[in-house]
Amino acid sequence: MGRKLKLFALLCLTAVSAFAQQQLTLQEAISIALQNNYDIKISKNVSSIAKNNANIGNAGMLPNLTGSYTNGGSIQNTRQTPATGPDRVITGAKSTNQSYGADLNWTIFDGFTMFANYDRLKELQKQGEVNSRLAILNTVSDVITAYYDVVRQQQLIIAADSAMDVSVLRTNIAKTKLQLGRGSKLDVLTAQVDYNTDTSSYLQTKNALQVAKVRLNQLLVRDISTNFTVDKYIELEKGLLYTQLAEVSTKQNPAVQNAFINQKIASLNLKAVRGARYPSISLNSGYSRANSTSPTGFNQKFAANGFTYGVTASINLFNGFLQRQQERNAKIEIDNAGLNLEKTKLDVNAQLLSAYQNYTTYLDLVKLEQRNVDIAKENLDITLAKYRLGSIAPLELREAQRNAIDVQNRFIEMQYQAKLAETTLKEISGSINLSN
Repeated sequence: MGRKLKLFALLCLTAVSAFAQQQLTLQEAISIALQNNYDIKISKNVSSIAKNNANIGNAGMLPNLTGSYTNGGSIQNTRQTPATGPDRVITGAKSTNQSYGADLNWTIFDGFTMFANYDRLKELQKQGEVNSRLAILNTVSDVITAYYDVVRQQQLIIAADSAMDVSVLRTNIAKTKLQLGRGSKLDVLTAQVDYNTDTSSYLQTKNALQVAKVRLNQLLVRDISTNFTVDKYIELEKGLLYTQLAEVSTKQNPAVQNAFINQKIASLNLKAVRGARYPSISLNSGYSRANSTSPTGFNQKFAANGFTYGVTASINLFNGFLQRQQERNAKIEIDNAGLNLEKTKLDVNAQLLSAYQNYTTYLDLVKLEQRNVDIAKENLDITLAKYRLGSIAPLELREAQRNAIDVQNRFIEMQYQAKLAETTLKEISGSINLSN
């Protein structure tokens, strides 16, 4: 009965552990980040502000209507001395005045500046959308990197655990040989030291796994202590072509898109500056109503109401050559924007080519290390069999074990680096699948 209870308790603990560590796929991680990540939310808010600003009112195309209201008065003591007759003395004379109305001012022409401003606001809206997409691409790239770092650490733990199994087996064999009188105490102690070394490496790798999980939870903006498991393997996409990525990057890379928008904004700024050479025409109108009382005045009461209207036209005749200076500066800004666009394209192409070279190199290294893993495993099996028979020294077994560990770790690292290069390629070209 006791054994059944122990078995039941073990099954319960296993179920609790499986529940606590839920499986997290890369698609789920990206989906959570798109919903929760702070950088994405902030960039979307900034984009919304730019969208709200892109309207004809903000560009100066709509009229301004202003309402006003005034109410006041005074209390005075007065003495009036006429040319003939006695003085007129008034104590506490109370005067009042009240007015209210509305004024309309509408600039109907300003040298096309308002149209240039409206186009500039629409370009700024596009730039906000591009920056929002840039934040999304960066975040998704970070999530992919962090996710596969967890996968890498899990694989390294499995490799370290395998190394510990070999060390345990070696220690047991050394103890058995010592008991049979065919071994030495030194071999047992050496095997135990190597086992402790492997255990230390295993614990450090477990710690690195927990740190990697914290980093991923941070990107997903959830409880950083959330435990989970990830995919067992690093899946590599091996069909990426540089020519296709380069073509896509010229259209989808956010840095290139931003540089192109800045070039258009610079052209619109020149158009707005040139608008000052044309006359500015405004329509104005208003309605007002006023009334006042003044016991000491000629008219003790006064009231008036009515409409006003008019047209105002103005033109800049001379402003100390500032107009010419501003236009020259605007043309230089256009030139700078064009240069920056070409520089950005060159930088992006250089980054893309470097990333592609890394990508192809790491894919070749993955193939090489895969073959090395098979060779090292076979070598370790043969060496371990010889050690059981006592035909080789413990040092040779340890060397074969180290080689197997190093090769396995290099294979895992090459897979991870190949995935990073693949992700960088997609990030630069702007072709990351935001759902995967």
